[in-house]
Amino acid sequence: MSLVPHATELLFALGLGDRVVGVTHGCDHPEGARGLPRVTSSALPDGLDAAGIDAAVSGLAREGAASDRLDADLLERLRPDLVITQALCSVCAVSHDEVVAIARGLPGPPQVLALDPHTFGETLEDVAVVAAVCDVPEAGAALRRAIGTRVDRVRVAVRGAVRPRVAAVEWFDPVYVAGHWTPQLVELAGGTDLLGLPGERSARTDWDELALLRPEVVVCMPCGYDARRSLAEALPRAERLWQGDPRRVVAVDASGLFARPGPRLVDGLELLAHVLHPDRVPAPAADVLDVPRATTRARRGAPA
Repeated sequence: MSLVPHATELLFALGLGDRVVGVTHGCDHPEGARGLPRVTSSALPDGLDAAGIDAAVSGLAREGAASDRLDADLLERLRPDLVITQALCSVCAVSHDEVVAIARGLPGPPQVLALDPHTFGETLEDVAVVAAVCDVPEAGAALRRAIGTRVDRVRVAVRGAVRPRVAAVEWFDPVYVAGHWTPQLVELAGGTDLLGLPGERSARTDWDELALLRPEVVVCMPCGYDARRSLAEALPRAERLWQGDPRRVVAVDASGLFARPGPRLVDGLELLAHVLHPDRVPAPAADVLDVPRATTRARRGAPA
């Protein structure tokens, strides 16, 4: 049973998709995961904007509640031997304490494994941990080698290049810059992250500070959104995003390639490397959508 999307992706990448009996409502990759039973649902109301989502999540946190609900009855009926969850972020998953408490009362009971990586290196360690627990260590070693080869390819490609100054914006209202593994991805991709700290939580900032730092590249990666939704969120804020006069502002698939600490982080690395050094790194398969400068009409508050 996987209770976080990045664990689902890791299980399938290890060749264990046929063993997975249930996933979360947010598990949309790979295709094989989409038809599995959903054991969670969102506790957030539909239709909230960025500020509304932040307020709702903050309210749940003050109450000690998570933003996802767990269907305990379905979990019991599916009878997993292993439940993989996380305690890193209550925004992204059901409560870890709730999972542990429910698991204790199930037949078996099932083993509960929490994956809580804070750095890119720790995401690779999780590959080995899950592979060992599921008795497929060779598959884990092969996946780590494959990811390492792609990382090395990027390192070689950007070696010696001038490093652009980068701002990775993870939320727009209020403004957050990405932390955890994202600053390391920026560094590996040949850039310099201006605000994020490796291994630390995402940090709140404001538009004025962002402009004062004068990033050369702004990467819009609002947590949980794909590239097109990221672009839709960025467009009304285009004037703010361009106010430090960067040379490029892009929107990317945050949900698939940056927010989930799973095997697709290396896809995010390759995308970043192409954005920062398009003459050295080939274009990725994933979308990179440019955010145009705000028009005069848009700056006055009319639709762009």
